Amino acid sequence: MSTILLTTLNARYTHSALGLRYLLANMGALRAQTQLLEFTINEEVQSIAERLLEHRPAIIGIAAYIWNASEMSALVEILKKVAPEVTVIVGGPEASHAPFRVDFSQADYLLQGEGDVAFGELCAQILSKSAPKEQIIKAPLPELKNLRLPYDEYTDHDIAHRYIYVEASRGCPFKCEFCLSSIDEKVRSFDEEALLAAFERLWERGVRSFKFIDRTFNLNIRFANRLMDFFLSKEPSYFVHFEVIPDHFPDSLKERIQAFPPASLQLEIGIQTLQESIAEGINRPLKLPKIKENLRFLEEETSAHLHLDLIVGLPDESLEQFGENLDLLCSLSRSEIQVGILKKLSGTTLSRHDEAAGMVYSDRPPYDVLATGKVSFAEIQAMKRFARFWDLLYNSGNFNRSVRLIWGEGSVYAHFRSFSAWMYTQTQSTWKISLDRLGRLLYDYLTQAAGQDAKIVAQALAEDMMATPGRTIPEYIRTQVPGLPGQSPAKAAHTAGNGRQHKHKEPHDQ
Repeated sequence: MSTILLTTLNARYTHSALGLRYLLANMGALRAQTQLLEFTINEEVQSIAERLLEHRPAIIGIAAYIWNASEMSALVEILKKVAPEVTVIVGGPEASHAPFRVDFSQADYLLQGEGDVAFGELCAQILSKSAPKEQIIKAPLPELKNLRLPYDEYTDHDIAHRYIYVEASRGCPFKCEFCLSSIDEKVRSFDEEALLAAFERLWERGVRSFKFIDRTFNLNIRFANRLMDFFLSKEPSYFVHFEVIPDHFPDSLKERIQAFPPASLQLEIGIQTLQESIAEGINRPLKLPKIKENLRFLEEETSAHLHLDLIVGLPDESLEQFGENLDLLCSLSRSEIQVGILKKLSGTTLSRHDEAAGMVYSDRPPYDVLATGKVSFAEIQAMKRFARFWDLLYNSGNFNRSVRLIWGEGSVYAHFRSFSAWMYTQTQSTWKISLDRLGRLLYDYLTQAAGQDAKIVAQALAEDMMATPGRTIPEYIRTQVPGLPGQSPAKAAHTAGNGRQHKHKEPHDQ
């Protein structure tokens, strides 16, 4: 029996390839001879090829995404050199849209579009010696209600060790030019009864974390309410992640969001920009009053954890305007704010702005913007560091009190940008910075570069550190905040009388 393999490189081991599980579930008569093998981008490509070929496959289906496209190209090259008899089919977003900036020309087939059913049909043609002659195969859009759902393809190992991704719909009604979902013809929904039955089986198997990948979960309120009711009927604890649009929260949805217990609901909200002229230029709807109203509701009246997104480098948007976005968003929410760098994905219509807005992009994944008519290359580089340090200090939750001392009552953007520039002079890197060193760097910046009172800074850092069980409070904090837990009374008294001396004796982390 010929073996068919499905494979991809996930960004992390804990991730799972939902798309490949759709292919697996819809292989029909070929399901018994089809296997799924997942790897990560940290694994060596030649070793991956070796492990795939150990199965003596006739066909290998490869899913190519923005985070693994280069590695997938290298894998195809190796496979066709050492095992030319194996038919290699590449699908996924990176194989579906021109221009192709990563070379997959050595693949036997490029399967474009939603290949849930088309992949199995192509495999059947290949094995029956009636394979098509053209390399590019355009998959017809499948009818979602006729698809076999993929959730039974999650193994017990997946449930124990990986994120479980699910979806209730595909597509997006909006035409935001940076997003691939904007090219879908319409929003299509799965059969509600079949979906809820599949989720019930996952629940019975022990799944307690459901990450929905729908682009606009709260578009169909009736269906969204029914899905929320499914989880609200369950006994906590559980965790549900939805991506929602920020301006569509009718009362029925608000009531359900309020009913979720703490730590059980996460809402990802794509803000991207709060500048009306910028949003209009990229065909993104922006109902600013409604966004403000809904964010205040979510912050003040629910226990939902929010993940908000902003983009740097949008056509015609200056850094000053981005700064206004960040300042406003921080005034509306104390939740996680992801600062992303604009990417030009193949298949989107962003290229129409290239000449007029002076847009320059990398031709290598992730195709991020290098410069615009409003933001120089050096400024983009600085904002990449800004975004990384923002994650480490603001989004991590490790410095909830102390990080806000950076800006106080002033501009979040302006003050954090100064901090980010200072941080880079100290580290010359944005990676492999320990939590202890981050704390010391923040302390040094606030007390030395910003001239703030050492006792106030140390108190805020101490409170942050004590919020995490088992986190060590370093001596430079103890010298400023006597009597902290874990410190003997004698040492506390000595510290209180000699705090200034201890401060000067404490060496900096290396």
